[in-house]
Amino acid sequence: MGFLSGLFGKKEAPKRQLDHPNKLLKGDMLTLDDSFALPALLRGQQLKVEAIHTYEYQRSQLCEFLLRGHSGTAIYLSYIQEDEPYLSISIKINRAEVERLFDLDAFAEVFEEPGNAVLTPLPLSAELETEFGQWLSDEYHQVEFAGFGYFHRQDYRGLTPPQDEHGDRGESFESYSLVNNQDSHAIDIEVYEGGDTEVMLTLYRPLSDIREYWPAS
Repeated sequence: MGFLSGLFGKKEAPKRQLDHPNKLLKGDMLTLDDSFALPALLRGQQLKVEAIHTYEYQRSQLCEFLLRGHSGTAIYLSYIQEDEPYLSISIKINRAEVERLFDLDAFAEVFEEPGNAVLTPLPLSAELETEFGQWLSDEYHQVEFAGFGYFHRQDYRGLTPPQDEHGDRGESFESYSLVNNQDSHAIDIEVYEGGDTEVMLTLYRPLSDIREYWPAS
């Protein structure tokens, strides 16, 4: 038997096939397109999956990949399955950046009923144009008002998150969203208990923007 093992060698385990964002696991890497249609933060970058989160809504779940590359900036990626599947790619902006990009009185209307806000970014300085220009659209209209969900810092793909208070029920939040007329840019806002608010600038991009995948194992 030992002779036969030495003759034919050990059979290698097949390598994990990684060819779709839904197959990404923690530690995997991907390379984005180097097209000038993408912001400099994304263009041609190699990004690593640092964590996988789950958004739980009443009738659906959404998997979010936290990516980081050379810049160290957190980038949030989700695969959206609709008539035409696409990628949702987001960055978070802090309150000071919100103040520099938008009129705060106009921004506050997003949280006023009935949720029909229209938002236009302020004129950008050269510095802000370089950093945020491609992340922004000329105008947004509101499409979601106070949607309810739970945020989980775990990967629940194919699973149901805990549904009782004794398990990890997740962090509850209300969501507010605005999109532009071309459905290419969005602003996503999450308001958590205690008033903590996350504001994200989002791009909707084709799956082909991911040029290569690199499985961790």
